[in-house]
Amino acid sequence: MNSKYYLAAISAFVIWGMFSLPLRAIQEYESVDILLSRILIATFVMALISVIFRRKITLQNYRIFKNLEFKDKRNLVLINSVSAVLLAINWYLFIYVMNHISVNATALAYMLCPIITTVLAYVFLKDRLSTIQWIAVSMSIFSCILLSIGHLTDVFYSFVIALSYAIYLILQKKNHQLDRFFTLAFQITVGTILLLPLFSMQSDVPEKGLYFYAVAFLIATVFTIVPMFLNVFSLNKLNSSTAGIFIYMNPILSFTLAIFYFKEQMSSVQIFAYLLVFFSVIIFNWKVIQQLIKSRISDN
Repeated sequence: MNSKYYLAAISAFVIWGMFSLPLRAIQEYESVDILLSRILIATFVMALISVIFRRKITLQNYRIFKNLEFKDKRNLVLINSVSAVLLAINWYLFIYVMNHISVNATALAYMLCPIITTVLAYVFLKDRLSTIQWIAVSMSIFSCILLSIGHLTDVFYSFVIALSYAIYLILQKKNHQLDRFFTLAFQITVGTILLLPLFSMQSDVPEKGLYFYAVAFLIATVFTIVPMFLNVFSLNKLNSSTAGIFIYMNPILSFTLAIFYFKEQMSSVQIFAYLLVFFSVIIFNWKVIQQLIKSRISDN
């Protein structure tokens, strides 16, 4: 039975789908200040976890890295450094768009992200796409054209967020020599180092007090480290395509919060376009959905 791994994958994306709640709670603060607090706290907490609770795994991964040939070491450092930059860009854009553009725009980004990832894998990794998947891609492109009518800025930001994370995911396909949590800890640490010059440029208005840092800690732990760990845990037994299908719980929850909690308005054209994206996602992942249903039936 893989129930706990399915539960871990679902829980990770449910948590990410509710990310708008703590982010909007500190909406008045600069996006870069939120990013710096998030990444610094996440680095510190992940370092503690790696040293205290995952010490053996950390040392084992260090030895694996140390024993690699120079060329492999260089490639690994390069891939993870670029990954760190992409992750920092993605996090910043997500925070900025969530707090200053719309929740719907971030939801759209993560609805499109898996499709963009697969198309990039087709272009650069020579992965194959079926005819029905190309139809789904065409539907997604058409829906984005519809959404861009009067809302070009929203669609542009959604695409950039999705693209930055899609490229990050493509890089991770070549980044499997070390433990996933260890790799994530390294990437976030590198991201913090790269962003160090910005720490002296933080805004003093509004003043950051206990409330800001408490919410920032919540974002860095509950909405960053916990879902990342759950996702890594789920991948111990679930293949990436099965676990990846649950990513759509993230944007669905985000759309729901945007409409019913944050009261964001949508025109009939936008509603039609978002529904078109939703159906294109189902079509794109139809084979994986069928396999998941069959797997659950066989498990029971």
